[in-house]
This record gives sequence, C-alpha cells and structure tokens, in this order.
Amino acid sequence: MRTPLKTAIAFAAAAGFAGAALAQQPAPAAGGTKQLKMQSTWPASLTLQDNFKYFAERVDKLTRGEVKIEAMAAGQIVPAFEILDATHKKVIDGGHGVAYYWVGKSKAATLFSATPAGPFGMDHFDFLGWLYEGGGIDLYWEFYRDILKLNVIAMPVGGSSPQAFGWFKRPVKNLADLKGMKCRQTGIVGDIYQRMGMTTVNMPGGEIVPSAQRGVIDCAEWVGGVEDLRLGLPQVWKYHYTPGMHESNSMLEMIMNGDVWKGLTSHQQEAVRSATLETFVRWGIRWQKQNADAIEEMRTKHGTQVLRTPPDILTAFLKTWDVMAAEESAKDPFFKKVLESQRTYAAKVVPAKRFMFPPYSFAANYYFPEDVRKGPAKAEGKGK
Repeated sequence: MRTPLKTAIAFAAAAGFAGAALAQQPAPAAGGTKQLKMQSTWPASLTLQDNFKYFAERVDKLTRGEVKIEAMAAGQIVPAFEILDATHKKVIDGGHGVAYYWVGKSKAATLFSATPAGPFGMDHFDFLGWLYEGGGIDLYWEFYRDILKLNVIAMPVGGSSPQAFGWFKRPVKNLADLKGMKCRQTGIVGDIYQRMGMTTVNMPGGEIVPSAQRGVIDCAEWVGGVEDLRLGLPQVWKYHYTPGMHESNSMLEMIMNGDVWKGLTSHQQEAVRSATLETFVRWGIRWQKQNADAIEEMRTKHGTQVLRTPPDILTAFLKTWDVMAAEESAKDPFFKKVLESQRTYAAKVVPAKRFMFPPYSFAANYYFPEDVRKGPAKAEGKGK
C-alpha cells in the first residue's frame, strides 16, 4: 500500500535513475542547449536558495544538458518581489518564491502557498495530493492565466514548514499577552494577528535584527530553525515559541514564462516536472536535519528557550482566519472555489490520516522524553 510519501519518494528515485541513465547518452550539440535565466526572491545565503539551485541542477541532468538554468538570487536582475511580473514580461525566464507574496494582486494567492493553516490542517503531502490528485494544479494554472492575466505557469518545488510562531523579548503565556506587542509579520498573517490584538509591522528579513536591537519591535516571525539561526535571532531574543498555525504548511513555487514552457519539448517538460518533485523530497529531508541541528545550537550555544505556543493562541488564529476566509469568499468567487476545493479534499484525507497515523509525539516522547523548557533529554535504556 503506497502512502503519498512513498509515492513521492519512489517518483523522485525514478527521476534520479532516469537522470543517471540519460547522463550516459551523448550531450546535445551546443546549438541545441536552452539557456534559461531565472531569479528567486531569496538572498544567496538562504537554504531556500539552495532549493532553487538543486532544482536547476536536476533539470540540467534530467535533460542531458539540453536545458540549463541559471538560478540567480534576489536582486540580480529585478527586485525580489518583481519576479512574477518580470516572468510574465519575459524579462526573466522564470522564478522561485512563494505564492502568498502576490496577495496584493489577489488574496487567493495565499491559498496556493498552503497558508494559513494548511489549509484545513493539510501537511505538505496532503497539499501535494490536492494539487496532483484533487484538481488543484488546474486551479493553480487558472489563477495565473485567467485571474491575474499573466503568461505564467507554476509548480510546487518545496515545503518550507512547519514554521515557528516566532521570537519574543518576554514570555507569552496566553492570547492576552499579545495585546500591545509590536511584531514583524507579513501579508494576510499580519492582518490576522492584528485582529487578534497584536500590532504588526511589515519589514524585510534583513531589517528584523537591527529593529529588534533598537527596540523598534518586541517580537518577530521569520521561518524557524536554520533560517532563524542564520539571521541572528538567537542573539537578540531568548524566547522562541513553536509551532505556529500561520505557516504550519508553506509551499515554495517555481514559476516559468508560458512561452518558455511551450518552447520546451515534451521530454524537457516532463524533466522539469520530475525535478520539482525530486527537489521537494530531497531538499526537504536535508532541511529537516539542518533545522534539528540549528535548534540544538540555539539551546546549547545561545541559551534559547524553545517553548510551546500557548494553545489558546493557535485556536484563536484558526478562528480568526476562518472569519477572514469567509469574508473573502463572499467577495471573490475564485477564492471561494479554491477554498472549497481544498476543504473537500482535506475533509477526506485529513481525518483519515488522523485515524491511520500514530501521533508523532507518541513514539518521540517514549524514546526521547522532553521538557521543552530544559531541552531534550537523553533516551536511556529504551530501544537498545
């Protein structure tokens, strides 16, 4: 019996095997090579940029060098948040980012990044299932083509989640403690937290630490794990709360100009599809290990207190988002269509997974009992 994870891994393994076989065949003549310039929304130092570069490497190998992608970091050709319009206009051939960056064009964009809350509790592979088994990919392409009127296609290429609730200058015991706190948040998430009583400020990631050091903000959400460590957040605040429902699931996207996509052969298009799914799995498992190493370093080197987010905050977030989603559905028929499609798919797979899958904490707590205020304890005498 294949689970979505087993299917994705098998697919990625098959893609890798195919790449190895194709690599033994003659490389294409120089004149037949397609050179694509694509840019991300990420600084070069981020692991999210590593995802983009891995994707480009896999396309190169799976096409036997027929398609070469220059995976550029933010700002190398256009500003980070202009990659969508630049891809449409063919200033660049494609890009790498996250769909919720485009909520200024349409609130429905956030639904294709799986935020907030899954939706409906879906995890990475549930969401991939909605895309590839539940009709979501057709809605995704319809969104860019018909709603935004852009000559762009898109595919999921990674899952940068679950993300942490954030960093705080003082402990947070309940929802009431958020009132009056000034926190860096972005997009729809910022709107949700405002309704919950938080004062929110939108700023680029590079401004978070300087703003915290000057006392401009009291808290911030970035990503969690290795990205927060690299940004320097453990050096300014010691209270780190996880998880968060704002990006319990968050999908990275690869976008490509529609004419560039049509200019690829059918084999090259299949190679791109395979590369996105392989990157999703292969980069994701590497990222999970990097996050685990980062959490350990936060605790042991920087004295970070990694704490559980108070449940009333998580529940209030879901309730607030449900109200906002209902309001947006009443205004935007396409938003409503996508949300209902996601709800229908999630209503089947999420309860089934809850029934079939043991809670992750069950075996984890047995082998690695933990007090989150003191850090992980060593598992002694169990499983040996």
